[in-house]
Amino acid sequence: MLTAVTHLTMFVHDQDATLEFYKKIGFIVHTDSDFDGMRWLTICFPGKKDFELAVMKASNDTEKALVGKQGADKPFISLESSDCLKDYETLKAQGVEILEKPENMPWGISMSFHDNSGNKIYVCQQV
Repeated sequence: MLTAVTHLTMFVHDQDATLEFYKKIGFIVHTDSDFDGMRWLTICFPGKKDFELAVMKASNDTEKALVGKQGADKPFISLESSDCLKDYETLKAQGVEILEKPENMPWGISMSFHDNSGNKIYVCQQV
């Protein structure tokens, strides 16, 4: 029986730059290994090691075309926040490209920003 989602793959041009960006928003390295010339880099939130974001270097035209567009115009990833307004101020101060400032919605306070590749990231502090 299938029981959980464990990994989500994200194609990038530069794994190190992506790692540095995601560290700014609280991710940590879960795994960073070399498998016959392929770098297997996964990141996760501290204490949430049951779900990893696999940061894969785009290596062919199909993968390269997906960089920054993995969710098209929709959020590629949705993150939960305990303080959306504070997160907004922190991200803004770090130079993160904010797309939508925090706004009160029926489901909570939400905002969005682009990661260093151009993927849209959605953040919500639930009511």
